[in-house]
Formats: sequence, C-alpha cells, structure tokens
Amino acid sequence: MKKVITYGTFDTFHYGHVLLLQHARALGDHLTVAISSDAFNDIKGKQSHFDYETRRAMLAELRCVDVIIPEENWEQKRTDITEHNIDVFTMGADWTGKFDDLSDLCQVIYLPRTPTISSTAIKRLHTEQAG
Repeated sequence: MKKVITYGTFDTFHYGHVLLLQHARALGDHLTVAISSDAFNDIKGKQSHFDYETRRAMLAELRCVDVIIPEENWEQKRTDITEHNIDVFTMGADWTGKFDDLSDLCQVIYLPRTPTISSTAIKRLHTEQAG
C-alpha cells in the first residue's frame, strides 16, 4: 500500500481544498491529512474561523481522506512520515522547495493550487463585505 500525507489548516474550506486532497489521494492508496491544531495556529499567528474539531469533522466527510491527525508543530513532519510509514509527502505548489529536506524519508511532491480560489481571498472578500 502506498501512503500519502499532506498538511494544512483547512479553514474556510473550499473547492480548491477538495481538489488538492483528491490529487494527493490519487498519488497513493491511503491519505493521511494533518490539520493544524488551534494551539499550532496560535504559534503561527493564524486565527481560524473554525476550531480544530470543526475543521477535522469537515475533512472526515471526504471519501479521499483516510486518516486525520493533528499538526502540533513544524518539526513533527519527520516523525509523522516515519510513524505512519509514509511513501509520499505532498503540499501545494506555494510551498515548493520548503520541504525538500524530507526527500531522504519519502518522495516529496508539490501539487498545483486552484488558481481562482484561496482561503486568503475568501477571508479578504468577507472582510471587505463586512466593512
């Protein structure tokens, strides 16, 4: 079985996230998704509209997602790859090159993002409409 892992906050969940997760799953037979915990978002200086449990529940409904784990810190990726017997680590293309150091443990693939949608753009539009 070929196992794939990806990471993200997955806040303001949208179709671009669905496509990214479907593409990630297509790289193997099993997809593990690590979702940034609320505490990790605090460390990153991010504030989510939805708490970890709500974001986890949304992703749990997707057929392409097999396992969901919390992401608690930047350093856990190496441990996750080893502990979950991961063959492919994947992230969106906006992270290209940032995780190449993991290639000693598994294949690293950067997937194209959906160009017409992003969580940042959705949040910006919402803020503009509210203001």
